[in-house]
Amino acid sequence: MKKIISLFSIILLVVLAGCGNPTPQKPGEATQTSAGEKGEKKITIAGNGGVIESAIRDVIAPKFKEETGITVNYISGLSGEILSKVELQKNSPQIDVALFVPVDVIRAQEKGLIDSVDESNAPNMKSIDSRFIPIEKAAAPVFGLVIAPAYNTETFKKKGLKSIESWNDLVSPDYEGKTAFSDITNDWGFNTLNGLAISNGGSTDNLEPGLEKAKDLAGYSNTFYKNSTQMMPAIQQGAADVTVMGSYSIGELAVSGIPIKMAVPKEGVPLQAFSASLVKNTPNNEEAVEFINYLISEEAQELISEKGFYPTVEGMEISEKFEESIGLKETDKTFKPDFAKFAEIRAEVSDRWAKEVTPELGKKLK
Repeated sequence: MKKIISLFSIILLVVLAGCGNPTPQKPGEATQTSAGEKGEKKITIAGNGGVIESAIRDVIAPKFKEETGITVNYISGLSGEILSKVELQKNSPQIDVALFVPVDVIRAQEKGLIDSVDESNAPNMKSIDSRFIPIEKAAAPVFGLVIAPAYNTETFKKKGLKSIESWNDLVSPDYEGKTAFSDITNDWGFNTLNGLAISNGGSTDNLEPGLEKAKDLAGYSNTFYKNSTQMMPAIQQGAADVTVMGSYSIGELAVSGIPIKMAVPKEGVPLQAFSASLVKNTPNNEEAVEFINYLISEEAQELISEKGFYPTVEGMEISEKFEESIGLKETDKTFKPDFAKFAEIRAEVSDRWAKEVTPELGKKLK
């Protein structure tokens, strides 16, 4: 009887062993039940709202899913807000790809929050126009733009005002307070200050002349706007005839029927891009890199240009429908700002702006 029980026990152990996994799983290796049984692959992208969000949600994401089977979720927010989220979640990332303005790319890299993106993991980087790259091997420039003055062409024609030819032309009693300039905390505002500095003998290393000129800018303005969601309606509703914006916003207003045109001052306009950064320790690294590489493909860049952004791939042009309002000619001067310096001085300069420039608002208006 004991022999029969022992034989039964041995058979039972053999059967149970056969039900297990005969091959040990290697560290980091996905189990057989992962992707297929859990459902479709997904990644989460965080970036600006508005036209950038619609470009990814409505155009890029569906095309990418069609080609790869990967679903793209999108979280909208300002670049600085997204950087804070990435930092808070650094031990357990919930964002896979973050779209940052150049200064925040540098901050994210300095804080160790992003992994490198270059030709080794994103082959399409080899075709990128280097003028759009904020810092080497940190992120992929996706949505190209300039930050430039713009004006209502009908108002200027009606009043006989000359077109804007210098950053200094933004300072004028002729505009009668109908301006929409951004506060220094917004990239549009900081680049306006930098433009004013360059136009008055200064530079990014010496913003003093710009701060002095900005006081006059404030004097002829009713307010400084916090963001594009405030500035766009001001232009649409005729409350402002002169502004400084990202070229994509100017283009969006123009194609909607607003008589607005970008001006390229003789001192030049800053060329830059919203760049896709790979969040460190994302559990979806492979899918995130694939998406970043797709964003800088010719196919995706052509779709993005239809939304009013300059393609960051060399040799490509912006969509024809935007040429009249924001097209850049070969003779137009552009420059690549010192974004590292921007990041270094941003807090100090913002504090001075709040104390010295903002209090001057409206003082020169009749």
